[in-house]
Amino acid sequence: MFMPRALKVKRPAGVSGHTLSKKSKVGEGEREDPGGSATPVQKEDACEDTKPQEEAIQAGGDSAGLTESSVQEDGPKSDSNDTGEEEEEEEPVKSFKKSQRWPEPGEPVCVMCARYGEYICDSTDNDVCSLECKAKHLAQMGMGTGADVFTRKDKDGDERTRPQQPTVDTGGAGEREAAYSYRDDLFISGLTDEQVQRIKRELGIETQGGDVRRPIVEFEHCGFPATLGGNLKKAGYEAPTPVQMQMVPVGLSGRDVIVSADTGSGKTVAFLLPVVVRAMEKPAHGVSGPVALILTPTRELAIQIERQAKELVLGLPNMRTALLVGGMPLPQQLHRLKSSIKVIIATPGRLLEILKQKAVQLDKVKVVVVDEVDTMLKMGFQQQVLEVLEQIPEEHQTLLVSATIPKGTEELAARLVRDPVRIAIGEKNQPCANVRQILLWLEEPSKKKKLFEILNDSKLYQPPVVVFVDCKLGADLLCEAVAKVTDLKTVAIHSDKTQRERNRILRGLLDGDFEVVISTGVLGRGLDLVNVRLVVNFDMPNTMDEYVHQVGRAGRLGHRGTAITFLNNNNKRVFIEVVKRVKPTGSILPPQLLNSPHLHEQQRRERQKAKQGSDDTLVTKNNLLDIIRKHDRRKK
Repeated sequence: MFMPRALKVKRPAGVSGHTLSKKSKVGEGEREDPGGSATPVQKEDACEDTKPQEEAIQAGGDSAGLTESSVQEDGPKSDSNDTGEEEEEEEPVKSFKKSQRWPEPGEPVCVMCARYGEYICDSTDNDVCSLECKAKHLAQMGMGTGADVFTRKDKDGDERTRPQQPTVDTGGAGEREAAYSYRDDLFISGLTDEQVQRIKRELGIETQGGDVRRPIVEFEHCGFPATLGGNLKKAGYEAPTPVQMQMVPVGLSGRDVIVSADTGSGKTVAFLLPVVVRAMEKPAHGVSGPVALILTPTRELAIQIERQAKELVLGLPNMRTALLVGGMPLPQQLHRLKSSIKVIIATPGRLLEILKQKAVQLDKVKVVVVDEVDTMLKMGFQQQVLEVLEQIPEEHQTLLVSATIPKGTEELAARLVRDPVRIAIGEKNQPCANVRQILLWLEEPSKKKKLFEILNDSKLYQPPVVVFVDCKLGADLLCEAVAKVTDLKTVAIHSDKTQRERNRILRGLLDGDFEVVISTGVLGRGLDLVNVRLVVNFDMPNTMDEYVHQVGRAGRLGHRGTAITFLNNNNKRVFIEVVKRVKPTGSILPPQLLNSPHLHEQQRRERQKAKQGSDDTLVTKNNLLDIIRKHDRRKK
């Protein structure tokens, strides 16, 4: 009998078809399957299983050398950890994917072959169906192959798994990481106040609040545990961006934060690092549950955040994430919550649906992140967000993040935080400085022709190109037209498409499979479209905040890009905001816009409003009668 420690048995929701009782080591110690009987497994069955395992692995190289000897070495170690417990036989872990059944609706799916994902690989926190798929998965992740994977994982994991207590992130590694607390690095604390202010000025960092932590210059200044620091480097985060320099130390110190920073500036990692560090803390009184909650407005953004979170927690003990979003099967998400989950990434609607079923409790949450807070606090999401926050203990840390935070939204956001540190990077609520903005005045019938010209212009055309439109039907029709006229690989994405289809399109966009993507606003916020250099706003957004986000898709993580926007009199409501926000960047505005009577009327009203505001005087006993006479409209 064997149970590799790096391959944890996943509990099925209902175990009607199982006749064997298994032990589950899923972070809270060993639990018995209440639905199974105690029929022992015969040793002859185990021997018959290991013989074809050795032969097939030696014949096929891609399952990468899981030898019988390596499996047998693990057996005594597992047995030694179970001393003092009731002796019972375990069902052998399935060696090959062909031995595994296909999943029922709502059951977890193997990441490699799509069979029933009966096990969880604790190295990557992904579902696998067998040892064969686990070996392939680890090889694909660059974590070794074959027997050396199990040998290394068992040796490293031995210290972690020895104390089988259902309370905490067990073992040496967990204890070291739980003891982490942020302190200013000697280099940072040795800087003078003048040097710190100069650094913040040069990087465009503005802060408000009392006792604000000094910005770091390198990630090493945070003193992260070795595993987390190594994951940062593996994920490609060599040096922090300005928002990460300031937000990470403030977040690690436990302060509430309101952050406004350019699109593509690295805000996601800036809030994920404090979240991961808080999730590594040992739970009090042996009670486990989600300790961090991240709320996002869209499914795509939630999926991206979870992917980045998994990169950071790779190899950390008992660090599991749960993705709770609409458009995906609910049973799989409920099944996921039965594991020991530390971080929940969710959209508000699906999370409320799950909370009503009492499938998860948020009473242990210590840190809450609201990404794209300007959208989350609008009328569409505001009530849902507030309902979720009512389920969270009063004592928690709050991180509010967006590229644009209008004044009205900031006032509402301020009610959700206590003594916050406000951080602004670059020009607040302004388009990304790395994006060259081109505004073209085009009447509706001329838009398609101009788009075709851009896609045929060798100087402007840099695939993949993202084209934003204002409606789903418009996206489909424009997609057909572009594909027919230009013969480019074109696809449309919008909210009517299934989540599976949207994920496929997004992966294809990142992999360069598509040359043109026609999108509604679903790609407009938060997504790291790192290979996109050209964005076309075929339809001007209804608000300048949306404009800032869509333009920012072309300037991710410091790369330079171009955004071309078509506008005409249909967009007259935003004329004055376009002039205010785009003109200071040095972009040339079309003369039709500057000479528009609608713009002149908006400017006149604004001047009049400003003049009335300046005439406001304090009412006193002495001037009360004068003010009444001034505003008396009756004919004299």
